Amino acid sequence: MLPDELTDPERDIPEREHPVRAEEDLLTARHAVRATAVAAGFSIIDQTKIVTAASELVRNAYIHGGGGTMTIAVVRDGRGRMGLGLSVRDDGPGITDVEQAMADGFSTGAGLGHGLGGTKRLVDEFTIDTTPGRGTTVAIVRWKP
Repeated sequence: MLPDELTDPERDIPEREHPVRAEEDLLTARHAVRATAVAAGFSIIDQTKIVTAASELVRNAYIHGGGGTMTIAVVRDGRGRMGLGLSVRDDGPGITDVEQAMADGFSTGAGLGHGLGGTKRLVDEFTIDTTPGRGTTVAIVRWKP
């Protein structure tokens, strides 16, 4: 779930939850993010950035967290600025060293190690809440220029 201060109760595009339980859900999640970004009027460059970020987060939730849920919402801040917010939650083992996980080159698998750090660079806001043994939630926002 996205922070209350970022929800837009008057939005035309409702908040949606998408399960991330099977490999097919990764593609479904990407398509849902792209469709929401298009509907919200994001440029092709901003669409690509938020879809890439979402792809990394849902892949992590699936592979490392054993599955989870992605929430997509069009959000507004206190100044009325519109953005696209995503929250990806899993109930996996959590991240024991967030600083290490955010470092470029770090990978727990066969990846290139651009995951969380690269995701953070693609968005305007990035928060991570994790506790070993309790799972991980990453919330991101890409603001519309």
